[in-house]
Amino acid sequence: MKVRRPTQAGAFYEGNAEALKTQVENCFLQELGPKKRPEVDKNGPREVIGLICPHAGYMFSGAVAAKAYYELAQDGKPDVVVVLGPNHSGYGSGLALVNEGVWRTPLGDVEVDGETANQIVQEAQLVDVDDLAHRFEHSIEVQLPFLQYLYGSEFKFVPICFQLQDLSSAVEVGRALVEVLASKNAVVIASSDMTHYEPQVDAEAKDLAALKAVEAMDEKMFYSVIEARHVTACGYGPIAAVIVAAKGLGANEAKLLCYKSSGDVTGDYSSVVGYAAVSFKK
Repeated sequence: MKVRRPTQAGAFYEGNAEALKTQVENCFLQELGPKKRPEVDKNGPREVIGLICPHAGYMFSGAVAAKAYYELAQDGKPDVVVVLGPNHSGYGSGLALVNEGVWRTPLGDVEVDGETANQIVQEAQLVDVDDLAHRFEHSIEVQLPFLQYLYGSEFKFVPICFQLQDLSSAVEVGRALVEVLASKNAVVIASSDMTHYEPQVDAEAKDLAALKAVEAMDEKMFYSVIEARHVTACGYGPIAAVIVAAKGLGANEAKLLCYKSSGDVTGDYSSVVGYAAVSFKK
């Protein structure tokens, strides 16, 4: 069996199971997070179709990510989680997924949903099967411990890594997800940080303009804000794809759950990275 081993354990998040479990729990409990432990509602309505979550080190963005996962826990349990992330490493194919094996974290193994992955490849001509794109990438990996904290190993997932982030590619992936996930109990997560290394006042103004387009569920407006305002969000392609997928799968509301920056953690607002949690619901 193919095993994708963690590259960020001991770096972006704690390297052993007990410490990691405590760290994730603290993301939920701390002041910038939900301030309470999540309880999975097994009979939840399953109205959450998509999420946007940040992917920095947990000490910086974990509390914001916890806001999104808290919402998901209250909503029930998906069977399939598709995680879309930008390609920071430059390795591998322009749009790449993995279609077999497991991804390992200190909390255990998460099984790749090969059937769903292969259906996505059939629907989206641009998406390749390519492990190399995922080998060193952190944006997708850092979402898994949160999902494992909530659901253990009772879900399967499909990782899709975006080096190509133009609008038409993002729309194609989003539309493919609509076709493939329409009959499944699934959630799509776009992993992205927002503006990188600018003063808080500038980062926040740019990011909130972009997030307004997200809340309007308008991927074209989102791209025009990104381009006009030079918003350095790393996962703008995944965000656009989740907007398209969520609309196609019946979402009628996108809600900004939380916006913070690294400055809110460190106290240094001179050069920050922005973090947003957004939910898309039926």
